[in-house]
Amino acid sequence: MSFDTASLIRNVRRVEIKTKKLSDQVFGGEYHSAFKGKGMTFSEVRKYEYGDDVRSIDWNVSARQNEPYIKIYEEEREEILMLVVDISGSVLFGTQLQTKLDKAIEVAAALAFSALQNNDKVGLMAFSNSILKYVPPKKGRSNVLRILSDLIVLKQEADLYPPRKTNINSVFERLTISLKKKANLFIFSDFLDEGYQKKLQILAKKHDVNGFRIYDNKELNIPQLGSVYMNPLESNKPIYLNTLSSSLKQQYRAELLQQINYFETSFKRANADFVSCELNEDHFSKLHQLFRSKTN
Repeated sequence: MSFDTASLIRNVRRVEIKTKKLSDQVFGGEYHSAFKGKGMTFSEVRKYEYGDDVRSIDWNVSARQNEPYIKIYEEEREEILMLVVDISGSVLFGTQLQTKLDKAIEVAAALAFSALQNNDKVGLMAFSNSILKYVPPKKGRSNVLRILSDLIVLKQEADLYPPRKTNINSVFERLTISLKKKANLFIFSDFLDEGYQKKLQILAKKHDVNGFRIYDNKELNIPQLGSVYMNPLESNKPIYLNTLSSSLKQQYRAELLQQINYFETSFKRANADFVSCELNEDHFSKLHQLFRSKTN
């Protein structure tokens, strides 16, 4: 499927401009502090100077030069940021000015530009009930813009053909297989799914996993519309519902709250960080909250 190139470029530029300020704020020490380097890596040797730690002396070089030299190390700063974005039917929902997917793309873009300024690699895995797009982690602005354009195209495709189910378990399994080096993972989803706890625990043992749950307050309550046909967001089959039924409302609310509880319990058991962000909430404050939890 192809989309108008000029329109795509405009959309990419619009999101870039909107999120650049946020990324500058996030990058103001918080991104760097939250995701420190993997350790110290060798940089060079230089002549020993008074006051240097004698434990840093390179005895092999010193023997060849007939005078003491020391090893210089620097922080190994290169990090991998992996953006994991849910493109299932339920994230197309939104009663505010934007949908849950719109919010996810904005926050993901802000993080990507923060990583770009930090000279980190950025990758993408977009999913529904299967993997829709995988972009291996790379450096550079062109790679970030490619990821952003991929997300916008996936959103346009989802708007045209909405019914896509969610399978978080499969994406966690794929990430475990695909990522060979430790990465900082941000999963953007409404997490209206279950059965992924064990895969999450396996993934979190190797990587820094962060759950960013996006929701709409209006989801918890079925509007009183009488008896109507409704199209579920992740199904092609319309269903006939009596929206005035109290038992139906209670069952729907209970199932939704169960999935939210499963999300929070699963991330806690995996020792993975997470936040929940309502569509009306400021996502920068939520990122700040997430980063602060890592540095405290």
